[in-house]
Amino acid sequence: MTTSRTTSAVDVKVTEASPEQEPILANMLELYAHDFSEYVELKLGADGRFGYEQLPLYWKEPERHPFLVSVDDCWAGFVFVRGGSRISFDASVWDVAEFFIARGYRGRGIGTKVAHNVWERFPGKWEVRVMGRNRPAKDFWERAVGEFIGATVNPTHFEKDGAGWFLFSFESRSKSNDET
Repeated sequence: MTTSRTTSAVDVKVTEASPEQEPILANMLELYAHDFSEYVELKLGADGRFGYEQLPLYWKEPERHPFLVSVDDCWAGFVFVRGGSRISFDASVWDVAEFFIARGYRGRGIGTKVAHNVWERFPGKWEVRVMGRNRPAKDFWERAVGEFIGATVNPTHFEKDGAGWFLFSFESRSKSNDET
């Protein structure tokens, strides 16, 4: 029997993370790195952790924005947004630097709701990069971006450091612009 899990009965919140919440993000980044190690070679450090050197920069550099995701008041993931394209180096582009929804919350529409929430907060041009080998992520972003823009989305394929990637490029408009 197949069950369908949706977000209709859950309260999903996306809140900007404070510096005091850095340890929470650091802990979730370990889960994220563990999941991601299926697609890239990541090594544990001497302390038994993957680590994420850029984490402190999210409270020091104004173009970085860390968000925590909760579902029914329980931590469920995070999103890191950065200003500036990692591909074209266009400073006016917003970039989904990191995106993580814990496994128990996947397949319920929560990730899509979170992505849409973040894109609405930052109107303008967006890019989402996905490793070609990470097929579940490519499928997720295809659906999430397609639903957001209301059209079929076709990512651009590119090579970087000998690996294949997909790039989703689209524009987010503020809700106030849509209403005028």
